[in-house]
Amino acid sequence: MSRIGKLPVEIPAGVEVTIDENNFVTVKGPKGTLEKKLSPRMKISQKDGHIVVERSSDLKQEKSLHGLTRALLHNMVVGVTQGFEKKLEINGVGYRAAKQGSKLILTLGYSHPVEMEDPEGVEAVVEDPTKITIKGIDREKVGQYAANIRFKRPPEPYKGKGIKYADEHILRKVGKTGK
Repeated sequence: MSRIGKLPVEIPAGVEVTIDENNFVTVKGPKGTLEKKLSPRMKISQKDGHIVVERSSDLKQEKSLHGLTRALLHNMVVGVTQGFEKKLEINGVGYRAAKQGSKLILTLGYSHPVEMEDPEGVEAVVEDPTKITIKGIDREKVGQYAANIRFKRPPEPYKGKGIKYADEHILRKVGKTGK
């Protein structure tokens, strides 16, 4: 039995969950609405304030889908109640970020500034020129946008310059030594 899949997802007060045929799930909460089409191989049911995910057989693929489906449902419920956020840090002389409307403008040592448009449902907040916070209700979109920003200048191992996650540790290498 899947350790994660067998746990029920608790539905907090103020959250409305509807499960249509073919496992089309809609979750409405104080922060917004999320919709997702989940695998029809899983049986999703709602029982006294909880969502329960069950599988029909013990095939390897269904075991994998069991935990995945439960995790996706849990992320939807947490997203509409609390939301998700990722923090990024910019290290390097002259490297900085600025916000202009819904555009994120990054100065990263290239000959031109890098401009990125915030995706729908996700917002980038520049706290100071070297710290960016990505916020939203969809965990997948928040993580993907943060990864796209980091990809513009990933941290390098010698001086640590670039964009990194706030909780990421960069393994440093020793540079050249003179004779």
